[in-house]
Amino acid sequence: MNNSLNRPVPLGMMPYQGADHFKTTKIRTMLPEVLTKNSEKSINNIASLFDLIPIVDGMTLSFHHHLRNGDAVLNMVAEEIKKRNLKNMTLAPSAIFPIHAPLVELIKNKNVTQIITNYMNGPVADIISQGYMENLVIMDTHGGRPRAIESGELKIDVAFIAVPNSDRLGNGNGIYGKNACGSLGYIIADMKYAKHKVVITDSISKDINPIEIEAKYIDYVIEVDSIGDISGIVSGTTKPTKDPVQLKIAKDTVELIEELGYLKENMSFQTGAGGTSLAVADELKKRMIKKHIKGSFASGGITSYLVQMHENGLFKHLYDVQCFDHEAISSLSRNINHHLMSASKYANPFEIKPMVNDLDVVILGATEIDLDFNVNVTTDSHGKIIGGSGGHADTAYGSKLCIITTNLVKSRTSMIKNHVTTITTPGQTIDCLVTERGIAINPLRVDLLNHLKNTKLNIVPISSLLEKAYQMTGVPNELQKSDHIIGVVRYRDGSIIDSIYLIGDHEL
Repeated sequence: MNNSLNRPVPLGMMPYQGADHFKTTKIRTMLPEVLTKNSEKSINNIASLFDLIPIVDGMTLSFHHHLRNGDAVLNMVAEEIKKRNLKNMTLAPSAIFPIHAPLVELIKNKNVTQIITNYMNGPVADIISQGYMENLVIMDTHGGRPRAIESGELKIDVAFIAVPNSDRLGNGNGIYGKNACGSLGYIIADMKYAKHKVVITDSISKDINPIEIEAKYIDYVIEVDSIGDISGIVSGTTKPTKDPVQLKIAKDTVELIEELGYLKENMSFQTGAGGTSLAVADELKKRMIKKHIKGSFASGGITSYLVQMHENGLFKHLYDVQCFDHEAISSLSRNINHHLMSASKYANPFEIKPMVNDLDVVILGATEIDLDFNVNVTTDSHGKIIGGSGGHADTAYGSKLCIITTNLVKSRTSMIKNHVTTITTPGQTIDCLVTERGIAINPLRVDLLNHLKNTKLNIVPISSLLEKAYQMTGVPNELQKSDHIIGVVRYRDGSIIDSIYLIGDHEL
């Protein structure tokens, strides 16, 4: 069947019917939280845990990604699955990075037959794109994942919680310890609702403050030599770009924010950790200082740039679901208004008041954007998995002003398409596109277009930007998709917004 965006959806799955559809068709249902009954929690090693629970064929195991490309816990568990030759396992990590390459062998050998995650790149993404996964990969959003867990749609048998600082009862946080990674927001739903919850730590302390991981939920605690490598947290650019084209985009973006009236007292803001996004934050910082503006909060994944803005009095509060660098981690220990936040509080669509719904402005990127303002950050233009929504679709929906920033052309390829290869975020929730050659406003936002009638900004139809791009690159050949669906993109409400297709020649 096809969904409302005319994208095929595998039979038996709920088709996407619009960004607001859940409001009229869904009520929030939650499973009861699962509290521990264990008084003796210390276990010597992961092998003993597998025997004790026991962990057997067909189970679903979950993990979090706050150590990003430095995580070692998922690989420890994968090694035990391999040793025991367990089959038909489902893994539900909040994200997968290149460091998780050992999973490739388990996928090929059918030890792991399904992955449910919010983001993936590297060898695991490559092998899944080539069709080696027996069951469909499911790509969630950061808000959709806790929704699925709390409602029972995603049932977790064992949650493995990498905790940099824990006591022997399982109270813990990510702020201290030799591998401190900051907020542990993506694993909070797992901690509350999984059948079994296991803390894996490399730093045992007696006094845990603050407590983010709560002992009342934790069944077992395992101390290991190392839960990973803290340097892997910074697995991308964390400095503003110096590229003149991207600096122009950043400047135009902030001018657009100001022109539309969102550069104001008590504004709220979110941006990512990429070079252009940080350049936007840098330009915004200058304007806020010049105009003596103090914002209410910045949220999401927190970077050193947002910390600096907070410490300079430009934002009263930071709400943190994930730290992108060491300065953000350090800030949590010294700034009382730098707050820990669960993924559910951040972006769960069935949360009473998720933080994303209070956002004024969000700055997002795009692998592709089309004439209907649909955005792809899941696959490249050939259909290979290279990322995933993360908070993209959540913040686009919740914010009052969602701006996509991108070069018009990258690597001799137009970033604007007639139709994106894979829809991650629906155009209904995207307001503006800023490129170095012009700014396009979604025709659905008549209010914004009216506001900009007398602007000096270069406002053009998105179709004009596509024509300019094709003048530079030529018109590309249309991608011929396989008929073999290997995965789905699940919108934040649980509906399927698009399917992901086999690339290459491998067939199951």
